[in-house]
Amino acid sequence: MMTISYEYEGALYVNLTNKCDCACVFCLRHNGHKGSIYADDLWLEHEPSREEALADLTARDLASYRELVFCGFGEPTFRIDDILWLVDQLKVRVPALPPTRINTNGHANLIHGRDVVPELKGRIDTVSISLNGSTAEEYCAVTQPRDGVKGWEAMLDFTKEATAYVPHVIMTIVDKDKSPEEIQHCRELAESLGAKLRVRAYIPE
Repeated sequence: MMTISYEYEGALYVNLTNKCDCACVFCLRHNGHKGSIYADDLWLEHEPSREEALADLTARDLASYRELVFCGFGEPTFRIDDILWLVDQLKVRVPALPPTRINTNGHANLIHGRDVVPELKGRIDTVSISLNGSTAEEYCAVTQPRDGVKGWEAMLDFTKEATAYVPHVIMTIVDKDKSPEEIQHCRELAESLGAKLRVRAYIPE
């Protein structure tokens, strides 16, 4: 059975795509993994249609969750139009819809060739963007974006712009092999863009 949504620590996570334009060194997808500590099988047999996803979500008691998180085994903003459609549909159907979040690499504008950030306004409450390094060189080494340094620049631009449209903008790093100085540099970079830094613990295989 395909996992479109799954629960973790009181939140509901939504998995819409396998696609990703990065190959992060710490990603759970490496070595043939198809799941994670959160759910056993996140690899989608096919990308669910927006209607399939809506049916999956409305079958749950959405008001009971603390947050609705679009993340996925891939980069969720490959399906940004469907995410925004889903949020619009759910806001009509669920009066007490919990806050919404997108966990992203910040490459949506690069992926779609247009500025999608203004479309998040009024729909998305939090964006969590993977920073993964305080310099372009470190970022590219860890994240391995398809578009190289353009991915770094797109991510920074996306973050800065998001602060004008989304109430909460967070940048994240994984603490694996990071010195206190590197973490501080990341914090300063995030704050210079108007975002807050969250340090995530590395989860070994």
